[in-house]
Amino acid sequence: MQFVAYSSAFSAPKLLAMPFQNTLFYGDNLTIMRDRIPSQSVDLIYLDPPFKSDQNYNLIYKTLTGKPVPEQAEAFCDTWDMDAEKAEMAKRIPQMMRETGVPDYYIHFWTLWVNTLTDVQPHLLAYLIYMVERLIWMRPILKDTGSIYLHCDPTASHYIKVMMDGIFGHKNFRNEIVWKRTFAHGSAKGWGDVHDTILLYSKTDKFRWNRILQAHDPDYVNDKYRFTDARGRYRLVVLTGPGLVKAGPSSQPWRGINPSDGGRHWSVPQRALAALRDEGVSIPTELHKQLDLLVEHGFIRFPKKRGGGVGVPEFKLYLPKGQAIQDVITDIPPLNSQAKERLGYPTQKPKQLLKRIIEASSNPGDVIFDPFCGCGTTIYATQETGTRTWIGCDVAILAIKIIRETLSERYRLSEDRDFEVDGIPNSVEAAIELFQRDAHQFQHWAVERVGGFPMKKRGADRGIDGRMYFEAKPGLRSMVMSVKGGHTGPADVRDLYGVLEGDSDAELGGFICLHEPTKAMHAAASKAGRYEYNGTSYDRIQILSVREILEEKREFRTPSKIGSRISTGQVALPI
Repeated sequence: MQFVAYSSAFSAPKLLAMPFQNTLFYGDNLTIMRDRIPSQSVDLIYLDPPFKSDQNYNLIYKTLTGKPVPEQAEAFCDTWDMDAEKAEMAKRIPQMMRETGVPDYYIHFWTLWVNTLTDVQPHLLAYLIYMVERLIWMRPILKDTGSIYLHCDPTASHYIKVMMDGIFGHKNFRNEIVWKRTFAHGSAKGWGDVHDTILLYSKTDKFRWNRILQAHDPDYVNDKYRFTDARGRYRLVVLTGPGLVKAGPSSQPWRGINPSDGGRHWSVPQRALAALRDEGVSIPTELHKQLDLLVEHGFIRFPKKRGGGVGVPEFKLYLPKGQAIQDVITDIPPLNSQAKERLGYPTQKPKQLLKRIIEASSNPGDVIFDPFCGCGTTIYATQETGTRTWIGCDVAILAIKIIRETLSERYRLSEDRDFEVDGIPNSVEAAIELFQRDAHQFQHWAVERVGGFPMKKRGADRGIDGRMYFEAKPGLRSMVMSVKGGHTGPADVRDLYGVLEGDSDAELGGFICLHEPTKAMHAAASKAGRYEYNGTSYDRIQILSVREILEEKREFRTPSKIGSRISTGQVALPI
């Protein structure tokens, strides 16, 4: 796969003709979109970005391991803190907006929000910074016929909508879709919160759209379509429409009945004419002859008045094959706890919802991209719709493991033949490449690779890049972890020791280095002493190189482990 040049604050990917195969990217979607996905190469983007989802991140581990994830881990999964990096990005976003053609008044909106939310709602502002930076990159990778669906929490959807108006253009807003995600939600002081919001934008007015029909509500059918004949179920509708047309045949008498006497006009049922046309019947152009044709084929009846004579004609409105999809979705239920497609993600969406979106806004052969693919629902839905190609991206290695295993076991797909996984190092050289491309993602990978919980936010937190948890009386204890990709020396080991000494929850320290540790580093580690538990002694500071982790399969020594090196089924897949 070719790489795309990137130089300025915002430099759109080059326009390259590159056929995609089904690809699962491990890494930050911002880096993937910027460096790996060419301009105008994606037909449909669906994203369900994390909002208040740090708890969900931990619940995944709890569900799949069966172990209680410590509350402290949430501090290491908190993406929505306003740190120095996000503050700097907030300043750069206006320039990125200008370079991509966002109107000045939306940029002014953004400046006002930053000034207001910094003190009032800093977590929301951090989320908006994260999302806006990525939405700016999503527009250029979309084809001109493409669309984007953003699944969001109602508490943030109005902010996101204003920004999408600016990035994609208000004229390209297509729908605000409401999905009823649960049947009931108790609330002591308010309406029950039972829905999610999905925002649909197209890139231009030449977007793909396929008319999708859904099943009719049986109660609606029984109530409205009470009659049946050889053509099927139908309802009776008056043949005239409101309003008097002063000139033309629609206000003139037909078969002795004058619609203008009641201030109305003849309204020819186009659905009935279309049905006859489909049967090969030639349709005349003159209105009264069209009405005669409908009488001939049994579409119109003349009801009798109680006192004698004929009433206003009625036509038979037959039940269509299905109802066109609506922007309020109530016929796709949420996943229950026992659903076969459940994979452990608390926010997992049903495949049927994604299938409807994919079938409505893409065609066979199109490329579908999910930048927050999680447990892979978009991927599976795309796979089941036929010949479309999928691209998924996730920052968590656990998500990649789940998708890999599901594609292999449930869908009988073979890695390298039917799909590829990109971004997970399997050699020291690949780890070096990851570090050079995205140092934070390298840290993230290294921590998860040995079974720890990584820091999801960028930037150091007291020198800690992650934690590994283990069971030890009187309760859960931890190993604080530091990952270094550049030059390392004894001072880095001493820094980790200082962190360990100041952390009341930690008993051990784990140091991961991209390059081989020196004797001086091992000597500095040995000065930290030993940790004794249950008759076993452990080095308080332990050092592993990437080579030792990958080639020698070495791990940190702890009394037990609660972390990401787990199997999601019968076979544990390599990470």
